[in-house]
Amino acid sequence: MPASPANDPTLRSWIDIRPTDDFPIQNLPFGVMETPEWGPRVAVAIGGYALDLYACAQLGFFDSIAEDVPALGAALPKVFRRRSLNAFLRLGPLAWRAVRERVSELLRHDNPTLRDNELAVRTCLLRQRDVAMLRPVKPTNYVDFYSSLEHATNVGAMFRPDKPLLPNWRHLPIAYHGRANSIVVSGTDVRRPQGQYRPAGQETPVFGPTQQLDFELETAFVVGRGTAQGTAVPIAQAEDHIFGLLLFNDWSARDIQSWEYQPLGPFLGKNFASSVSPWVVTLDALEPFRVAGPVQEPPPLPYLQTASDQHFDIQLEVLIQPAGSTVAPLVISHTSTKHLYWSMAQQLAHHASNGCPLDAGDLYASGTISGPTPGSLGSLLELTQRGTQPLLLPNDLQLGFLRDGDTVILRGYAEKNGLRIGLGEVRGTVLPAAE
Repeated sequence: MPASPANDPTLRSWIDIRPTDDFPIQNLPFGVMETPEWGPRVAVAIGGYALDLYACAQLGFFDSIAEDVPALGAALPKVFRRRSLNAFLRLGPLAWRAVRERVSELLRHDNPTLRDNELAVRTCLLRQRDVAMLRPVKPTNYVDFYSSLEHATNVGAMFRPDKPLLPNWRHLPIAYHGRANSIVVSGTDVRRPQGQYRPAGQETPVFGPTQQLDFELETAFVVGRGTAQGTAVPIAQAEDHIFGLLLFNDWSARDIQSWEYQPLGPFLGKNFASSVSPWVVTLDALEPFRVAGPVQEPPPLPYLQTASDQHFDIQLEVLIQPAGSTVAPLVISHTSTKHLYWSMAQQLAHHASNGCPLDAGDLYASGTISGPTPGSLGSLLELTQRGTQPLLLPNDLQLGFLRDGDTVILRGYAEKNGLRIGLGEVRGTVLPAAE
């Protein structure tokens, strides 16, 4: 498919956007906002604003593309008055691209259609600070991969120093199925989970609040096009099924997780909460930031081999706001998605290779993303060596694992030739365990 005209780096909007903003006119990510007066609406982010697509559709701003995309025309305007993007995703890639390109036209600096319509601007354009953002999709299924070689090696070395990597790790994208209904949107507090774990030096377990609560720096892609059961997805077509990307914090209770370790994958140590950013950045918007991935040795089997660049260079940061602290959030890690060993296309192609059906709105997380240097590790498990080497923070604070009141913030952006495409942020604050 040819490059989208909405990616043109020379485009300018009539809305003031700073060079450091995550959402320039070349981005236009999709999300779902809500106001007390109007309820939920599908929206697009532009600068510090959210463009209400339901209001735009009611005012006829999408009529010009409705005939070219019949599925969209039949769904307007109600498809944009939903609590998730799922119904819009089911319309398919032609509708996704047509809407994004039409929004780009409406926001272009030299297009007066919306710009000079004062009533329409007041109706359609809301400041993000004045709306509540909802979880962008309602996933039926959630898969968490284990796709960072550095992370897998670091963690494996803690438990299996002689053979840190599992024998199958370089041959297939390892993953487990998670708990979709525990995924929450950025800003939602996360309560410290309770569970069974074995304290150091003891032979028998105890039940209580986790003592080793951790974050995991991840991204996740959103499935747009579903498949029927029994249908595989060739690697060359995998990205046709991916709508876009968001930030993902897969909260983890390390002591519960390590005690319950089982061949079937994580259970209570993982399924209590995962946090997502509210805006989904489309693959179209990320197109300029493609890069070659790491060399894969040995070469994967033919069904996982790719002939083009299917990795993206997205800068990722982890920040901590310590409990009770008045200092600005502290950056404790910085890495990039380019370090991932397995690409999104390989992850999806592998998952569908046995005929497992895909559903629009499903989430596929990357697994913890760690880089090759000490400052690029994506979890406290690695940053503190299982809590034995705490991070030194201002005011003589030490951080081994997360404490009640700590806030974790993940941020992400791609930047090249003066163009910045941001994923926004996902944040969550730790609440005490339930009594």
